Amino acid sequence: MPHIAVLGAGITGVTTAFHLHQRGFDVTIYDRQRYPAMETSFANGGQLSASNAEVWTTFATVLKGLKWMMQSDAPLLVNPSHSWHKISWMAQFLGNIPNYRRNTVESARLAIAARPFLSDMADRAGVDFDLEKRGILHVYRSEAALRHGRRVSAMLAEGGLHRQELTGEEVVACEPALTGPFVGGFWTESDMTGDIHKFTVGLAKWLEGQGVTMRLGHEIRDLRRDPDGVRVNKTSFDGVVICAGVASRWMARALGDHVNIYPVKGYSITVNLKDSTSQAAAPWPSLLDDEAKIVPSRLGPDRFRIAGTAEFNGENRDIRADRIAPLVRWSENMFPDVSTEHVTPWAGLRPMMPSMMPRVGRGRRPGVFYNTGHGHLGWTLRGATANIIGQVVAGAYKPTAAPALVGNARPA
Repeated sequence: MPHIAVLGAGITGVTTAFHLHQRGFDVTIYDRQRYPAMETSFANGGQLSASNAEVWTTFATVLKGLKWMMQSDAPLLVNPSHSWHKISWMAQFLGNIPNYRRNTVESARLAIAARPFLSDMADRAGVDFDLEKRGILHVYRSEAALRHGRRVSAMLAEGGLHRQELTGEEVVACEPALTGPFVGGFWTESDMTGDIHKFTVGLAKWLEGQGVTMRLGHEIRDLRRDPDGVRVNKTSFDGVVICAGVASRWMARALGDHVNIYPVKGYSITVNLKDSTSQAAAPWPSLLDDEAKIVPSRLGPDRFRIAGTAEFNGENRDIRADRIAPLVRWSENMFPDVSTEHVTPWAGLRPMMPSMMPRVGRGRRPGVFYNTGHGHLGWTLRGATANIIGQVVAGAYKPTAAPALVGNARPA
């Protein structure tokens, strides 16, 4: 079978390698880090959330970005400095506003399709990743936000997702530890949470034991097409799948493609629950606070992950105190009995396409493939897109194999 290089050892690259390996390909994974899942797949919000499939391409998002531009602790922060990359990305973002409804519906369909693939990978590899099947609760503090939530629910339902509307009293009854008041909310029983880092590391170790080659700590310095396929550093491969997060843009350019990914920074804190009072007070169901744009998830008995915010500031991984502080305050306000004495901050770069839809499929040249640009739904969608790209690659080397495509993530 052909030898395929997978560039990136985050959740996308490792799940892609799994599906290629299952189809009989010889697979080598590259990553510049010494270990898997050390960048965007390290400490995200933890939600496997079809209920959060709404894309951001609305005029409301643009207006909020302008309104909050000078507010350092705002949920959405746009650095006013400009570059051609940022300008071109935002122009294409505006151009995708007419596709808002269609892409939201397709994201929901893809998120639902991803669930069984993720479960299958975890079961086959025997990976424990603190999976919790306790649903996700969206909470709202204003009638206007709740009305918008109803419109989103209609789109999610079109994509196959059911979520139940709750009154303010039912929200608190669903999670008594919450401090309100709330006008209402939505409960998605089928959504889940889990530790993306533990899953990726566990799956990578299993794949290595199955014969997948791991070239970690290898910076990609030479990437180009050659007469025999694709050259990665000094090694020739029959094909390559780009799964490299925000680095996918320059890698695509080196291979003759345009993949307009922009790095959108997100932050998280991990609250280490070191005492019994904090462990009892932290919620087990995951939440999404619509106004604050914050998502908390329980990761096992002694960790509480709180994530949120979006920052357009280029390829900048600095952890800013003024962006971490709102996450700590949110925890203290919502769950005052949870101690925030032991908090670990983190920041990562979401690889976002202007459409908010992932790039999954072939490149312009033979042997070049992409599975990248998943944005805020990376953990949620990877199970499905890894299967799709596995089918696409198999189809390229076995022309009679017709890939079964899911949603909008199709060969490009």
